[in-house]
Amino acid sequence: MGGQGRSSEDEEALMREWAAMAGDSNDGGASGETADGGGGGEADAMAAEWEAMLGAGESGGDDGGAAMAKDATRVLNQDEIDSLLGFDEDHGRGDDRSGIQAILNSALVSYERLPMLEVVFDRLVRMMSTSMRNFTSDNVEVSLDNILSLRFGDYLNSIPLPAMLAVFKAEEWDNFGLLTVDSSLIYSIVDVLLGGRRGTAAMRIEGRPYTTIERNLVERMVHVVLSDLSAAFDPLSPVTFRFDRLETNPRFATISRPSNAAIVAKLRIDMEDRGGRLELLLPYATLEPVRELLLQMFMGEKFGRDSIWETHLAEELWLTEVQMRAVLDEQVMSLRDVLGWKVGSKFMLNATPDSGIEMRCGDISMFRGKMGRKGQHIAIRVDDKVYK
Repeated sequence: MGGQGRSSEDEEALMREWAAMAGDSNDGGASGETADGGGGGEADAMAAEWEAMLGAGESGGDDGGAAMAKDATRVLNQDEIDSLLGFDEDHGRGDDRSGIQAILNSALVSYERLPMLEVVFDRLVRMMSTSMRNFTSDNVEVSLDNILSLRFGDYLNSIPLPAMLAVFKAEEWDNFGLLTVDSSLIYSIVDVLLGGRRGTAAMRIEGRPYTTIERNLVERMVHVVLSDLSAAFDPLSPVTFRFDRLETNPRFATISRPSNAAIVAKLRIDMEDRGGRLELLLPYATLEPVRELLLQMFMGEKFGRDSIWETHLAEELWLTEVQMRAVLDEQVMSLRDVLGWKVGSKFMLNATPDSGIEMRCGDISMFRGKMGRKGQHIAIRVDDKVYK
């Protein structure tokens, strides 16, 4: 209570001081008897400032509307427009988008992550490092740049031309994939395989189609990559990737709808001072048969299954006792006839001593046989098994 009293007294003192300063200012302005304008000028400035603040509090709607109208008439410059649309040169080339561009990108589907696919691509990189060294007889380094999800149509539009696109088929999954080789890697492979001197960058000739020799050499390299990709998937799910065709026009390499999702792995192949990029595209539809396996966090994950318990249960099942019934004959009768039975009533079966007999476990027929006698017991000799 004491703190609140002091606060009220301080506020009243401040109000009296402001009123006195405002009164001095008004008196000085009315009489015009300010000595040299120093003290009176400061009082005038302070009074005007408090008056403006007070007026803003009382008529905030009018002044606010005027301020908004003033801001609305301001014209944006080009830098502000680029920043608003998200096409700023400083930020537009990176992964971070802003403005309207960020809103458009947020409308894209966020595809699920497949942890085991990263393990497969890591295995592919290690295998390609060895196989490409054997293929080129040169020191080759293969690295995985990144793995991203995007729409198939967006990927085709982003391929830098000229390039070669190898279409391959996953035999067991009955779908297709795409392997893109950029021009730098094409000319580097041709230069290495045809005995180009080291220390000089591969010559790149623009404005001409690829020759038959270049296509054949690139096709040989694609076969090596697809063989390694099949081996990388083997621990997860055996699959054979078969080379289908080689295209230079992205429109002829359409293996999926433009709006369908796809996984793209970007690989970098360096051969000392030469090299280029290799991009592997697998549509989500292609990976659908092994989707459950790719969702695993590590190889051989069982999702809570216990193999020891499964083995024990299987062993105990063999020791389970089941009840078998020997069925001589079956007839359909009305309930009236059954209720009319009495002691001494006879029920005739359509079976003879040579008729077949069914052995049933519950409602399931298991075996067929013939009835006979062994010692003092009636026995059944099993002739065949009932197959469903």
